[in-house]
Amino acid sequence: MNWIQTKTNLFRTFPLDGRYLIGVSGGRDSVALLHWLMNLGYKKLIVCHLNHQLRGRSSDGDARFVQKLVECYKHEFVEQAPRSPGSRIGKRSGPPTIRKPDLHVELGAVNVRAFATKQKMSIETAARDSRYSFFAKVAKRRRCHTIFLAHHADDLVETFLINLFRGAGTAGLSGMREISTRRIDAVDLAIVRPFLGVWRNEIDIYVREHRIKFREDGSNKNLNPLRNRIRHRVIPYLERVVGRNIRSAIWRAAAIAGEEEDWIEKQLPDSTDAQFSVARLRALPVALQRRIILKWLRAQNISEISFDVIERVRSLADHDAATAKVNLPQDRHARRRAGKVFVE
Repeated sequence: MNWIQTKTNLFRTFPLDGRYLIGVSGGRDSVALLHWLMNLGYKKLIVCHLNHQLRGRSSDGDARFVQKLVECYKHEFVEQAPRSPGSRIGKRSGPPTIRKPDLHVELGAVNVRAFATKQKMSIETAARDSRYSFFAKVAKRRRCHTIFLAHHADDLVETFLINLFRGAGTAGLSGMREISTRRIDAVDLAIVRPFLGVWRNEIDIYVREHRIKFREDGSNKNLNPLRNRIRHRVIPYLERVVGRNIRSAIWRAAAIAGEEEDWIEKQLPDSTDAQFSVARLRALPVALQRRIILKWLRAQNISEISFDVIERVRSLADHDAATAKVNLPQDRHARRRAGKVFVE
């Protein structure tokens, strides 16, 4: 990876003197990202940690660890001349310096298991939705609408395969983007993933080199969640069968899909209205209908948007539709009335 270009792009878009949120779970990846950003010179960071209450005392321990980490960094942070994960060659540009950054911490907690049961969704989806809702609340309160997250290249590969096995189109296969915008509870949040081109083993090397302490999440070894089965079973099996490392090829496919999706997204009409016209939807090709409905449902804060959900909404525009109401996730509905479709 071209780390000089990566850092140059980051500085150009997100100046060092700006204030930013950063999601820190306490695990290796997010703690490494916090360390790396501070090494680069980002001084004004608001560390956001949500306790999902899924692992009892371990979850509480994660929150305490993050709080102590921030307090430690606030008092004194030894800044090395920056060298990115995956960049182990060459001398540093200068000697270490000591400075006191302007760090703050925001802690939240939610019973994800109870939330998942109430909303009739998976634990993984409930945890993700809870995190982003928490980030949006902090962003609004702090008037800071950019957040750094620690998703890396292996995460992108796993997400690509998960969505592929679910029968996703290119919108799903494109997965995560290095920079994206997400509207959450009427808050527009810019999501930045600087490590999206960094592999897990490169982060491991960075953590060892800097002797960074982090929390181990024992649930990562649990094979019940699909993502863990993809990581520990499916990818190693595919590499044995194919006879080579397939991750780079999958990462490249996801990156290409993401760039194409960015262009397509810009061609679509605005979808922030609470309703859309049935007649206008009918006049469009099927592929474009599906994309417009997907974008519109996301704007209405609908989670777990599957192909079946999109097709149910699209059926409301059918001349021969026998019903004017279809089910959506989380006990919500899409209804057609007076030539318009809206969510209730």
